[in-house]
Amino acid sequence: MNATEVKFAALTDVGRVRDQNEDNFLVDKKLGLFIVCDGMGGHAAGEVASALAVRTVHEEIKKQSDLLQDYANLAKGAAKVTKRDILNMLEFAVNRASQRVHAEAVKDTKKRGMGTTLVCLLVIGTQAFFIYVGDSRIYMLRDGVLEQLTEDHTVYNELIKRKKMPREQVEQLAQKNAITRAVGVYEHVEPDTLVLDLTAGDRFLLCSDGLCGYFEEDLEGLGKRLANPDAEVACKSLVDAANERGGKDNITSVIVTVGDVTVRDETRAKQLQLKRDILARMPLFRPLNDREILRVLQVTDVCDYKNGETIISEGDKGEELYIVLSGHATVMRNGAELATLNAGDHFGEMALVRSQPRSATVRSAGNSELMVIRRSEFFEILRKEHQLAVKLLWQFLGVLADRLADTSRELGAAKEELAMEDVSGDIFSDDDDDNRKTLLIPPPPPSLRGG
Repeated sequence: MNATEVKFAALTDVGRVRDQNEDNFLVDKKLGLFIVCDGMGGHAAGEVASALAVRTVHEEIKKQSDLLQDYANLAKGAAKVTKRDILNMLEFAVNRASQRVHAEAVKDTKKRGMGTTLVCLLVIGTQAFFIYVGDSRIYMLRDGVLEQLTEDHTVYNELIKRKKMPREQVEQLAQKNAITRAVGVYEHVEPDTLVLDLTAGDRFLLCSDGLCGYFEEDLEGLGKRLANPDAEVACKSLVDAANERGGKDNITSVIVTVGDVTVRDETRAKQLQLKRDILARMPLFRPLNDREILRVLQVTDVCDYKNGETIISEGDKGEELYIVLSGHATVMRNGAELATLNAGDHFGEMALVRSQPRSATVRSAGNSELMVIRRSEFFEILRKEHQLAVKLLWQFLGVLADRLADTSRELGAAKEELAMEDVSGDIFSDDDDDNRKTLLIPPPPPSLRGG
C-alpha cells in the first residue's frame, strides 16, 4: 500500500446564509496530504486565516519530503525516522502556521483575533498521521463502522472531560460550542495528534463544522452517504444534505479512500482489530474510550519472535510492556518454568513506570507476535493527555494494590507454613537430660469417647 493507492474527492460550498466562504482545503496526492481549515474573524479575516494556515502547513511539510521518504522506506541507522519524528514535524508545521496567522493579525487591526480550525491527514505507506485543532472533524469508515477520530476543542467538551459541572448544566450554556483552541489566535497552539494503521477499504472524511453539525443526530445518515462507492457522489451528497438542512455555515468535505472502499484486506483488518480488542480487555487500559485506545495504539510496535528466542532476560533492566498477540511465550525463573502466556496475556507492565531488574526470563514458544509499548513513548502520552494520564495512573494504582494483596496472601500462607513447621518441630524433644519422646496426641472425636 502506498500513496498512489489513495484516492480523494473534495468540495466546498458557501452555504445558504454566509456571503463568503471562509473554509479552505488542500489536497496534495503526491505527498499524501489532506487539510481542511475553517476560518473565523470579521471583515473576511477568517478567509485570510484559513488560506494562510493551509498554505503554511503545506509548505512546511513539503520541506520535510526527505524525512517522509526515509520513514516510508524504513530507513535504518542515522536516517531512521520514528512516528514521534513525524508527529513533531506536523506539530511544528501547525505552530508555524499559527505564528504566521497571528503575525498577520497584529499588522492589521481589522484582522485582530482571527484564527482558524484545522484538521490534517498525512498518509505514509500503511499509516495515517492526523493533527487537529478546533471543531472541524475527521471521521473514519471501516468495515461499515463510522468512527469520529478527532475530539472537538470546545467549551462543552472541556467542561464534560474535566467534570466541572453536570452535563445537563453544560447543555444549557449559551457558549457551549465556542472553540477553546484555534490556529493563529495566539502565536502558539497545542494541537492533538493521532497515528493509525491503515487497511484497504478505509475511508476518511475531513470536514468543517458546517457539515458535521447537521449530522450530530444522524450518524447513520452520515455513514450511508460516506459509504457510497463513488467518492465524488458521496462528497456532493454530504454538502447537499447540509444545505438542505439549513446551510447556516460554510460547508467543506474532503473524502480520502485507501484503495477500493468496497474491497477489504480481511487478514490485516482482523489483525488491527485484534490489537484494539486486546488492549481494551487489559485491566490497565479497560477504562479508556475508543479514541484513548487509539492514542495508546499509536505508541505500540509489533515484534515477531522465533521459537526459543528470548524476549526478556531475568535480571536485565527493561522499559517495555509486552502483550502477546499470537502464539505463546514461556515464563522461567532460575531455569524453572513458571507459566505459559497466550494471546491477550501481558508482562512487564511495571517497567512502564520504573526501571528495575526483570523478575523472570520470557522466551517465545514457537513463533509468536507481540505488541510492545516503551516507557519513553508511554510518558509522552502522560505528559500530553492529562485526562488519559489520570485514568492510566489510577489503573496502575489498582495493579499495585492487586499485587500487594497477592503478596500479603503469599506472606500469610508462608507464615502459616512456618508456624506449622515450628509446631511439628516441637513434637519430638531433643532434651539431653530426658531421652523420653513426647508425642502430642489430639483428643478422640466424640463418637469414640467412652462414657
